[in-house]
Amino acid sequence: MKKTVLIFSMLMSMIACSQNENQAQEETKKDIIYTDGFDFPVGKPDAKGYYNAQKFTENNHLGDDWNGVGGGNTDLGDPIYNIANGYVTFAEDVGGGWGNVIRIVHHIDENTEVESLYAHCDTMLVNEGDYIEKGEQIATIGNVNGIYYAHLHLEIRDEVGLPLGGGYSSDTQGYVDPTLFIKQNRQ
Repeated sequence: MKKTVLIFSMLMSMIACSQNENQAQEETKKDIIYTDGFDFPVGKPDAKGYYNAQKFTENNHLGDDWNGVGGGNTDLGDPIYNIANGYVTFAEDVGGGWGNVIRIVHHIDENTEVESLYAHCDTMLVNEGDYIEKGEQIATIGNVNGIYYAHLHLEIRDEVGLPLGGGYSSDTQGYVDPTLFIKQNRQ
């Protein structure tokens, strides 16, 4: 009899734990806010007043470099906007040629997420852990304290959490063409 009660008690405990785990997973899924399309990070929403000065894969470039049409540092301090709803996973000055970098994860659906990376920011207006909506200003365009002419380096990665890297490589695995991706995912 004692064995039966013990087995029954253990079984009930396992069922309760399983239900709690399923409930926690469902609540986590509810907390995820999905994207509702993508916009350009400058000249919102269509990059008006900006041009792509160095495109994805040009000279092994892993992103797009957005410059104001005025050239030079005319776009220094211009607003940078979040390209889609998402969560800030990183917002720090990493120094070197990167300067201030922001990384945001965007959930497209239950099975698909991408990461956007914004580099060379002059000022950052978000912090790690923030939820940011599409079109919300997250930073301003910078020049890494004069290392470059002012511009935004934008990367989109379909492998979330890759190391920062160097911005250039002939291996594009994990990276997607930002301009093409945004154009294909507008709403």
